[in-house]
Amino acid sequence: MADVFYPPVAFHFSITLDGALGNSPDASFQEVSGIKVEFGTEDVVEGGQNQFAHRLPTQAKYANLVLKRGVVVAASPLASWMSNTLGSQLTRPIRLRELMVTLQNEQHDPLINWRFVNAYPVRWETSSLNAMENAILTETMEFAYHYFERAVIDRRPVTAVGR
Repeated sequence: MADVFYPPVAFHFSITLDGALGNSPDASFQEVSGIKVEFGTEDVVEGGQNQFAHRLPTQAKYANLVLKRGVVVAASPLASWMSNTLGSQLTRPIRLRELMVTLQNEQHDPLINWRFVNAYPVRWETSSLNAMENAILTETMEFAYHYFERAVIDRRPVTAVGR
């Protein structure tokens, strides 16, 4: 029970696309960023009230989801989706998909899920090819989406009530 309050590590996570990918090389990422939502505000001035303006919330704004990994040289459903979407030059409809980021504990059990609804690729970048560096070739994939939902997986043991 004490481990419920112990903060999890941020380096053990997985990515799924439409509920698939699992432990394939296509799902191995070194960094996930952009899990962010915020309300904007609108100031409304009330006549006769000069001490303050009412600050009212506006629509939520979501940051783009950014995934970074080493380039995968095998067949990749994620890379195919990126290529088909960004390479179409908007001549075909964009296929909206669901991305899931799952934070895991040391036993690979899920702790928190972030489900990104109606995601689509907006940027795909490959790191520089440089003969003077000893670095892994990486790619950055960026996705827009409608919204995300966060779910904490409760791992506390079930206890009998009323005994």
